[in-house]
Amino acid sequence: MLVLVGASASGKTDIAKILIEEYNFKKMVTTTSRKPRQGEVNKVDYNFISKKVFENRMEKDRFLETVCYNNNYYGTPKKGATNDKVLIVEPDGANSIYDCEIKDTVIVLLETEEDTRKERMLERGDNLIETIDRLEKDKEHFDKKNLNHIDFIVNTTEGTQDELALKIYELYRHVVDQENQMSIFDVFRNDEKEKNGDN
Repeated sequence: MLVLVGASASGKTDIAKILIEEYNFKKMVTTTSRKPRQGEVNKVDYNFISKKVFENRMEKDRFLETVCYNNNYYGTPKKGATNDKVLIVEPDGANSIYDCEIKDTVIVLLETEEDTRKERMLERGDNLIETIDRLEKDKEHFDKKNLNHIDFIVNTTEGTQDELALKIYELYRHVVDQENQMSIFDVFRNDEKEKNGDN
């Protein structure tokens, strides 16, 4: 599973779309208690549910991870968490997923210059005061010290979205291929031990 972590307007959503369209990833649709933004579609962008329903599912242990951000719940359902998925989460969510030790999980932190993010947020119609407040909160919330594990850090200010998606895909494949080679080596080594009568 490819896990993308990035502050508001870091390009994570656009990059995830390219990874899905061009590199055969499938979107891991997360669940939230917040209201849909204009243009967002239920069960495509998020599973939009009420706060009460979300809390009920938490009690039933239906999520890999949950986080409360800006007074809204976000969570990754346990159902459907496979290695062909791309997932966008907060730092706490990435930490929980890392602790689950799901095979072929690669965590990528997307970093973007603040001026670029501010420009993107205003271009998409975000309120100026809310934008400044979000930028200030994100500075602390998305600091890399809040992540227990990062496989790669990618600066999304450098290069086009297509170039960034390709770079992230290649980094992901490198890690997964290495892990699979090591798994094959372990199987081979165990077979050799059995042949030689080693315990």
